[in-house]
Parts: sequence; structure tokens; C-alpha cells
Amino acid sequence: MTDPKWQALRRETQAVRVAVAPSQYGENSEALYLTSGYLQPDAATSARRFAGEEEGYTYGRSSNPTVTSFEQRLAALEGAEACIATASGMSAIMLMCFSLLKAGDHVIISQSMFGSTLKLIGSEFARFGVETSIVPQTDLAAWQAAIRPGVTRLLFAETPTNPLTELCDIAALADLAHNAGALLAVDNCFASPALQQPMRFGADIVMHSGTKYLDGQGRVLAGALCAPQKMVTEQFLPVQKNSGMVLSPFNAWVVLKGLETLDLRVKAQSGLTLELAQWLEAHPAVARVYYPGLVSHPQHALAMRQMSGCGGAVLSFDVKASSPQQARARAFHVLDSLQVLSLCTNLGDTKTLCAHPASTSHGKLSEAQRQAAGIGQGLIRVAVGLEHPQDVQNDLARGLNTLDSL
Repeated sequence: MTDPKWQALRRETQAVRVAVAPSQYGENSEALYLTSGYLQPDAATSARRFAGEEEGYTYGRSSNPTVTSFEQRLAALEGAEACIATASGMSAIMLMCFSLLKAGDHVIISQSMFGSTLKLIGSEFARFGVETSIVPQTDLAAWQAAIRPGVTRLLFAETPTNPLTELCDIAALADLAHNAGALLAVDNCFASPALQQPMRFGADIVMHSGTKYLDGQGRVLAGALCAPQKMVTEQFLPVQKNSGMVLSPFNAWVVLKGLETLDLRVKAQSGLTLELAQWLEAHPAVARVYYPGLVSHPQHALAMRQMSGCGGAVLSFDVKASSPQQARARAFHVLDSLQVLSLCTNLGDTKTLCAHPASTSHGKLSEAQRQAAGIGQGLIRVAVGLEHPQDVQNDLARGLNTLDSL
């Protein structure tokens, strides 16, 4: 649990200060502890620590001081009692589901969620008797109708979604979940705690892929679950110890340092993304732009209330086309014309990254699933970095301006 002395501080201060206490050497920058085991002062203390009766480090699969620093810092930023770090965002989802669900339980998820999340919960966990209902992200009535009293254990939403930036009303979903005796988990990867704190609106669990904005420079994989202390200690931690879904100390240290600049990066990138979205919306080769910061976005007002007045740093757009085949060819032409921006499926980097979701992040879904999620062949996702906006526009214009030559 985060030291109470940090809780009264503002988010920007927490992002650079919350951590375990320095060692006897008094390091100002948090230390990187590369060890798999820990010396014990005596056998009795060792026994108490391994039994969970006394705090203390025992083995790398259970805990590590560098990982603890990351967990405490992220928990403080999310306004959570506790946090548990994992090897990746998908392993965080795996840990959550293994810890909370059993055969016969029912989960409701959005059809607009990340493709791997849909496959993991909707297909893999089905093999173990966990049933899943997939509903439209923005249709609150559909969420309500999907609830099975006494059986539904978890509602899991991503807001904004990848890649169409659809939002969910977190407070409304929290009410639905709690009235049914279920939990609400929110994937806060796109917004990050710099723009959105789902627990303020009633979410029980906040999931992160630390690979994205928490790191911020595309260096390592990481994941995390923020939740009440009792849930982390009694439900998540035992499963993690037995399964080994742990975050390495080095990756924890990298993301821990990334958190120090999170607020500055995400707010700057959000401003640049709004500028790019407005430019794309006016481009004659673009059919539609998906970005919550645009007034044209159907959930713009909700975004402004729920996301600290920013739309985030990811947008998507459809190129104009007369058929799915032409749309795919035109999207590929834009991406293949890039000379500055990166063709890369990650996001959250300081470099602007462009991707074709239908053939990458959502490529393993069926065509029917992609259509239900609104992922067309002409869709391009742009995760905006920190380059000069004119250079970003010029690089995209290179392909957009030559589509008629195809």
C-alpha cells in the first residue's frame, strides 16, 4: 500500500516522488535491484516472511523493491489502494481473469476492445467454462440486458477503445455492475492516469499495458492491475506467485522512470493529436476521423468530462474508397508512402506510429467480428508522438495526396 504521506500530494509530484525508501546508500534516483533471491536475517524471520506473516522480500517471483516502487507510484497516480505489476498488459488481463473467475461465471466485454483481449476472454477462457457476452461499447442498454443475475461477475471495458476511440460512461457502467453484484474493470491504457482515473467514477479495477504511455518510449513490456488492497493481497498475489506472471526489475525500473514524464508527454501529445485530427478531417481523401477531442465525435461531451478535457494521443481515420478491396489498397499506399513516421503497431511512443488495424492488431478476428467492431480495411490508426506537427502532416499527405494515382 502507498505510504499515506504521498496521498495528499498532487499527481505531478507523485509521479516523481512515490517509491520505496532509499537504501542505506541514499540514492536519489530509484535503485534497480537485479536479484532473484534475498538474504534472510534468521530462520524464524524467513519462516514468517514466506508465510506472509511479516513484510519482507523473499524471492523474485513474489516481490522486488524496484517493482514495488513502480506499483506504489502507479497506484498513487490512479488513486488506488494498491497495484500489482505483471509482465505485459495481456498478462495483467490473464491474472485478473484467473484470479476472479471460475467455471460457470459470466463476463461482459465491449465488442470494441483490443483484438487480443476479445480472443483471450471470449475464446480461451471459454475452454474453462467461463461464458462471455460481447456488447456494443456505447450501448448502455445492451450492457444492462446482457447481465445475468447471480452469474455475471465482471464487466470489462476499454475507454477510449483501440482503434476507434469509443468511450464508455464509466460511472454508469459501475452502477450497472455493482447493482448486479459484479465488478467493473477498465482498461485505461489509451488515456493513462494523466488524463483519466476510472476509480473516481466507480471502477473497481484499472488495467494497464505499461508498454504504452507509462513507459512512453517503446522500450519494454509491462502490465499492471490497480485495485483495492484486499483484492490484490488475497486474490491477485497468490495466483501471480503460482503462475509466475511477474514484471522483471529492469522493465519495472524503465517504466518507473517513464512515469516521471507521463503528465508532460501525454498532455503535449494530446494537443498535437487534436491539431492532426482537425487537419485530417479537412482532407479531401479522408472519409472520417475518429478522435474524442473533435466536436464531431459522438461522445465528445463525455470525453471532455471524463478525460480531463483532453482527447488523448491516438486517432484513427478512414480513407475514402468504393470497396473493401480498394480501401485496403489505399490504406496500404498511405502507409507505404511514409518516410518519417513509423509503421509500427505499438503506441505511446515519443515517435508517431501508424498501423493498419484490420491486418495487425485485429487481424486474427473474423471478418464478421471486425465489421461488428467497425474495423474497416481503409482504417489507419495514428499514435501521435512529439514530432513537429507540420512534419507529421507532410508525411501523411505524401500518400493521401497521391491516392488518385492508384
